[in-house]
Amino acid sequence: MTRRARVTEAYVAELTLELTPRELALVADLDRLRLASAKQLERLHFTAESPKANATQARRTLARLTELRVVVRLGRRVGGVRAGSRGWVYALDVAGQRLASACGPAGGVRIRRPWTPGLAFIAHGLAVAELYLGLIEAARSGMLDVLDFDTEPVSWRTFTGLGGARTVLKPDAFVRIGLGDFEDAYFVEVDRATHSGPSVARKLTSYRRYWQTAREQNRWGGVFPKVLVLVPSEARKAALIEVAGEQPAESWPLFQVARYDDALGIFSGGTS
Repeated sequence: MTRRARVTEAYVAELTLELTPRELALVADLDRLRLASAKQLERLHFTAESPKANATQARRTLARLTELRVVVRLGRRVGGVRAGSRGWVYALDVAGQRLASACGPAGGVRIRRPWTPGLAFIAHGLAVAELYLGLIEAARSGMLDVLDFDTEPVSWRTFTGLGGARTVLKPDAFVRIGLGDFEDAYFVEVDRATHSGPSVARKLTSYRRYWQTAREQNRWGGVFPKVLVLVPSEARKAALIEVAGEQPAESWPLFQVARYDDALGIFSGGTS
């Protein structure tokens, strides 16, 4: 199949037959994450051969999918020039979006022309992708099972706020983990120390008010997911623990603040 000027329904239908299971899985993960670096996609989907062979396979596959308008390479690279092709960041192109829309959790979403977001957006998106990747690698090792990993907008929750206003809670991710016979659920905020204390406080207040509606508890057998705020440093952790402590005492058990490096230990049943 060669690249076509227009992405028609017939073209997308042909793609569903042309793409390999691995390529379709890559599309599903980019639909889930919105963006990921070539290196992250390599670690997710190219692990069967030697490191050199994996890198070559990933590079060739991403080039093919780009030609087919399934993925698009964004106009920014992470890791500097030395990162080479593995530092490029990818998102779904129009054909990939239509494929994902037909079968993904957010099926029917409006198709958007690819665009290159700002550095802050990319850095945040890659941090969320790295969290997902860490969990998938932990699952491969038998440490845990990833039952759900929903990102925006699938992770969003709508409820009635103060004065009857429609309120949308927007977690960066909703994560559900299996540990033997037990399950743990989390609303995850990936904090990059770019938001002020009052801004974070407003977000935590939204979680508390959503908790008070009991809507999520009804969904999960009376349990509200832990609100896990992941931060880049000990200083930021201390600052946000203080912010969380300003919430009413009865809501304190809802919140946990931890460094990025401690996330896997928390998800696998440890503590930060």
